[in-house]
Amino acid sequence: MPAAVAALLATLDLEQIGADRFRGFCRQAILKRVFGGQIIGQALVAAARTVEAREPHSLHGYFLLPGDPTTPIDYEVERLRDGGSFATRRCAAVQHGRTIFTLTCSFQAQEEGLDHALPMPEAPDPDMLMSQGRMAEVFPHMMPEAMQRYFAQDRPIDVRPVDITRYYPKAERAPLSPRQNIWMRATARLPDDPAIHRAVLAYMSDMTLLDTALARHRRSVFDDDIQGASLDHALWFHRPFRADEWLLYAQESPTTVGGRGLARGSLFSHDGRLVASVMQEGLLRLRTDKPAR
Repeated sequence: MPAAVAALLATLDLEQIGADRFRGFCRQAILKRVFGGQIIGQALVAAARTVEAREPHSLHGYFLLPGDPTTPIDYEVERLRDGGSFATRRCAAVQHGRTIFTLTCSFQAQEEGLDHALPMPEAPDPDMLMSQGRMAEVFPHMMPEAMQRYFAQDRPIDVRPVDITRYYPKAERAPLSPRQNIWMRATARLPDDPAIHRAVLAYMSDMTLLDTALARHRRSVFDDDIQGASLDHALWFHRPFRADEWLLYAQESPTTVGGRGLARGSLFSHDGRLVASVMQEGLLRLRTDKPAR
């Protein structure tokens, strides 16, 4: 198993430190702050370990403070409700004595019911596309240095954008649509436990959404004059899936306004089933102390 995937699985395997209390660590210090998807995934794992015979179907989280990747994060779970079909949990991520993230998660016992879903948009097969790491090798002159370094990192998720022209220098780009399709999967086979696949999908669901909101303005989170951060995140699980098989992340941004951008996404399995839905609002503030490049 690649070291990056092993590190991700270790990151999502929390240590129990008390009744409904868990501790997580950051083992992938790629960024100066903890990646939001890691906190979402760890909080989901913590909440799920206090529930039996039910699976998560929705979660809603708020990012309150940036996480410190050099310090463990404690997850404190509150049991709000245990009903006949549903259970609800609240989880607080605490670091340095302060809450940095809160999550509310609902769990449901499996049952039959009505079934429909929107179709998957058309997209090239992922085997025909380049990963972000390969893009950094082939087109280094087309990317900002920070983006190139990030794409070149050994990461646990293979990310393959359908439209690579989004990464061209601003002077060479036509106005961009606030929509994009991206294939994603873990870079190695994962254990069969569905809880692991849900945690990995929660991790990857925080990837690329803010770039979708910035695309209309020919910008990215790697631009020096952009202050970007996730503010809140919502995720709904619909159907079974594997996070080590290709998932198409179809994203769009309805609006950016007031220093905030809204993005939503649908995750489809390779055979076209809608498996999850995501919405996120992020801080997208123009920095006046640094000029655009």
